[in-house]
Amino acid sequence: MRKGSGGRRHGRGRDRWPDRAGGRGGERRDAAFPGRASAGPSGRPAGRSTGRHPGSVTGTFRANPRGFGFVIPDKPDEAGDLYVPDGGTLDAMTGDRVVARVLKRGVRGGRMLLHGRITEVLERARDTFVGEMVRSGDMWLVVPQGRAMTQPIVVDDVKPGDAAPDAKVVVQIVRFQRGPEPAHGVIVERLGPAGPIDVETLGIVREHGLPDRFGEDVLAEASAATLAFDEDAAAGVARDREDFTGSTVVTIDPPDARDYDDAVGVEERDDGWTLAVHIADVSAFVPEGGALDREARLRGNSVYFPRKVLPMLPEALSNGACSLQPGRPRLVKSVLVDYDRDAEVVGARFANGVIRSARRLTYVEAQGVIDGRTGGYPPEVVATLGGLDRLAHAIERRRRREGMLHLDLPEVGLVLSEDGRVLDAAPPDTSWTHTLIEMCMVEANEAVARNLDPLGVPFLRRVHPEADAHSTAQLSAFLAAAGVKFPKHPDRRALQALLDRVAGTPLSNAVNLAFLKTLKRAEYSPADVGHFALASRHYCHFTSPIRRYPDLHVHRLLDAHLRGRLADAARPAGEVEALGRHCTATERRADEAEGDLRMLLVLTAIADRIRAGEAIEPEDGVITGVASFGMFVQSSHWLIEGVLRLDALPHDWWEADPARGVVVGARSRERFRLGDRVTVTPARVDLPARRLEWAIESH
Repeated sequence: MRKGSGGRRHGRGRDRWPDRAGGRGGERRDAAFPGRASAGPSGRPAGRSTGRHPGSVTGTFRANPRGFGFVIPDKPDEAGDLYVPDGGTLDAMTGDRVVARVLKRGVRGGRMLLHGRITEVLERARDTFVGEMVRSGDMWLVVPQGRAMTQPIVVDDVKPGDAAPDAKVVVQIVRFQRGPEPAHGVIVERLGPAGPIDVETLGIVREHGLPDRFGEDVLAEASAATLAFDEDAAAGVARDREDFTGSTVVTIDPPDARDYDDAVGVEERDDGWTLAVHIADVSAFVPEGGALDREARLRGNSVYFPRKVLPMLPEALSNGACSLQPGRPRLVKSVLVDYDRDAEVVGARFANGVIRSARRLTYVEAQGVIDGRTGGYPPEVVATLGGLDRLAHAIERRRRREGMLHLDLPEVGLVLSEDGRVLDAAPPDTSWTHTLIEMCMVEANEAVARNLDPLGVPFLRRVHPEADAHSTAQLSAFLAAAGVKFPKHPDRRALQALLDRVAGTPLSNAVNLAFLKTLKRAEYSPADVGHFALASRHYCHFTSPIRRYPDLHVHRLLDAHLRGRLADAARPAGEVEALGRHCTATERRADEAEGDLRMLLVLTAIADRIRAGEAIEPEDGVITGVASFGMFVQSSHWLIEGVLRLDALPHDWWEADPARGVVVGARSRERFRLGDRVTVTPARVDLPARRLEWAIESH
């Protein structure tokens, strides 16, 4: 996992992988699992009821590009999401809070089938959209990008020479669509011609409402904090800080990283180890309640795009005074964990400290040293990496025994030209040192949460609930369709055994994706529910305060505890819970924005080749889902997902059976099943909607 200009290190702590949403670019995955064609966007069964659905439902609307949608109730019940057919959506758009009247539409299998009709839009999720200008007769239209709004917007304020086809703009709605009458809007920002990476990135920033500028008060406060930091004083160690400058610690990061927020070291003994994890002490530079703090809290996290970063903190701090640059004295929060020879934790302590990193290493460089390529490296750095390697292996073995889950999902990085266009995809670096750092960060996060837990103060935990019965049943249905046996009531070990069993087989990717969709998403909350995927009873985020606000929140509580002022720093549970909801939302917004831009860049490259009439090499794909209209196929090269429609299959009448995860030819009896490999080529790209359709080459 990368950080810096090319991406963030999601894997630092290996607790973000349950959040990843799988492929994008196909139609709404109402059939992402076999038998899920009637499921709503939340994954709960839609349109079925035991008769206890109220006469009206208030909730959030999710639109489908084909005209229908779902209302996700504010208060979920067993009736699930309410299906709203085409013609019943009023002028609601994705994300709007609405009221819908519940209507009956018959009985199936002894259960009442329901649908809804939206009667009122209570609150608009947004009124501005990003899109491309197109000319239609005497009118100018904006074709919105993304899935929130699917119909063109009429723009009435365009003057001759004021717009050009394919220009990317931000439009504000002044009258929403009603029935056949289109929405009308005005242009509020012109971003530039569609295509260049800076314009497309800015379009994604505006589409997702991401803050991309710091106010003068924020920049001034960051500058003052940086200027006030006295490296000479830090080198002499402040009275209230522990001196770690004599210990050998290193940073290990991607080659394009600019901010280094964690350094690691180790002491190896006959009876075990002491792991030292030192994290940039951002709390020493960002006082609570100031302009910097308010802005960091608003942003919630940094956002990483190809060639552009929207940092949570101004670069004067994130790349300067808070960055653990080699050879420079830096303020840190330190976690020192003691282990026996089996890597079982036997103790831990915490400190405000000062370090001086001995070396800045990339993952590849650190791996080379561990593998014996030690030329040019000081003996103490070589010894430290050797000790970290042995300890990390022992920690991973212990955590696997305890039930930590491990998903095997492929990843690729984008190869960009000088002007930011996608040239190709390439596998990322897979050095063991990624896992080494992940193990160190997981242990530090867990140690801090374990320390804060008995103090009786609400704090933001990183929680990951166990999959519920409904999701497990969906996974069982998927596996049955794929011909894989699975226990009816699996525990964590049975889940990992499943993943180990399909590893290296054609089913691996499809099963891992299905398993990922079974899991609930990790989130921030003071609730003491543990972290299912990590098999951790107490867990929080502590190791990335430069780019995650929850970590800064935890740093402040730990600091108050170390100084004997915890009661003064404590916040009411309701306030902490609200902060958790906010940080979870900003994290997911960032994930969606990063994924949307990646998808858009890849699809733009494919569309350019199609328009130019260039020959596109067929590529391998894996069938990851079956729906009534066709199959979802994930490209093995680009790792993007598209639709292979039934009418694109050759020489037969094809019938889809989503419940069994199979497509069958009526005459030939040829079958396509979940996990099957197929050879496909791109047939059609819808850039505004970010959808891809495949043509099949062979099966």
